Amino acid sequence: MTTTAPRTRLTAEERREEILQAATIEFARGGLDGTPTEAIARRVGISQPYLFRLFRTKKELFLAVIERCFDLTLNTFREAAGERSGKDALHAMGRSYAGLLKDRTRLLLQLQSYVACDDPDVRTLVRDGFKRLATFVAEASGAPAEDVRHFFESGMLMNVVAAMELDRVNEPWARDLMIPTEHKR
Repeated sequence: MTTTAPRTRLTAEERREEILQAATIEFARGGLDGTPTEAIARRVGISQPYLFRLFRTKKELFLAVIERCFDLTLNTFREAAGERSGKDALHAMGRSYAGLLKDRTRLLLQLQSYVACDDPDVRTLVRDGFKRLATFVAEASGAPAEDVRHFFESGMLMNVVAAMELDRVNEPWARDLMIPTEHKR
């Protein structure tokens, strides 16, 4: 005779965490406008009304997921920079960012956040998140504004290259866009 252990009820905070993880996956695929909340609720195994008890609106949930994405990037930069400064800090943060791009879901979520900037609330959150990143990179590195701008230019190119999986395209135009490993910021 097989017995099944009773399911442990999750706290609202534990359930919120599950919802945020599921929403990350779903929003990365469909964006703010293209993701039905039913898909998020189904992925977690809860009812849609319960989802809305924890997150009042789909946009509120999207904003929470995007905020978390910026926090992850900032924390990754902070850890990578450590006590480094100047170009050493920029290179360490760039390498850490390349590591983040291996998570395709997070990459696509980041790109979806930019797509959703037509919404003023999303645009404000994304601007604030990007400001936090830019401010940290500038302060941690102590690098001149031109180097910081180049760091973010390279990062955006890394996003495009990763999104299109250009590392799998063996053609000159694709290889020319790849940032050589020793030069990644």
